[in-house]
Amino acid sequence: MNVDLPASGLARHPRSLPLYNQIKEDLRDKILEGGYREAERLPSESELTSAYGVSRITVRQALAGLEQERLIFKIPGKGTFVSHFKPTMQLVRLQGLAEAMSALGVEVQNRLLSILPVTADPLTASRLQVPEGSPLIEFRRVRNARQEPVSLDVTYVRRSLGLRLAKEDLVNRDIFLIIENDYRIPLGHADLDISAINADSALSALLHVPVGAPILRMERLTWSKAGQAIDFEFLFYRGDSFRYQTRAERS
Repeated sequence: MNVDLPASGLARHPRSLPLYNQIKEDLRDKILEGGYREAERLPSESELTSAYGVSRITVRQALAGLEQERLIFKIPGKGTFVSHFKPTMQLVRLQGLAEAMSALGVEVQNRLLSILPVTADPLTASRLQVPEGSPLIEFRRVRNARQEPVSLDVTYVRRSLGLRLAKEDLVNRDIFLIIENDYRIPLGHADLDISAINADSALSALLHVPVGAPILRMERLTWSKAGQAIDFEFLFYRGDSFRYQTRAERS
């Protein structure tokens, strides 16, 4: 077990924060970056007290904050353990995965499987508002968070936009951010259709889950602020990867 937690690790966090908050954020970073793995026992309160050079009350406040965020859990008589971390996806905001996860301190890596020219079938044609048979570009990527695959993204765009995107660094960058920041196309909203399916053999192999495991299947059609259909996607999320939040208003 790693109990070497030098106070210099706090340098990444503003010294204006209360000390317990600096320690909480330092431990949080270590958990999210994989320094402590799921179900691993954290150092004891006395070990953390010694390593950080603070009082036990300060350590307890830091751990209480992590427990409130559901990053850790306690088993009486056994210690404090790292939870299975499920980042929360806010469905009320239009964001790319890396953009959403970076706000939580989670880095997303992409594995680009393929970039292919295809023709629009009836579904993609109707979604992207192009004639059936129109040339499109298809992008397939496996998205990884905390060194594990969490989703398969299958993206369709018009050929002109796809040829530009094919030249970009899609391993390290979100398509949404490229479209908005590089191409100056402001995005407006997305239409979502969400359902649950079971993993077939292909999804099982790509997402490292058993055949039959629960998968959240999302169709997402993204529109520009000018009202043009820009990006149509099939997103397949592992059922154990995220929590989802939205707000329902009563009319």
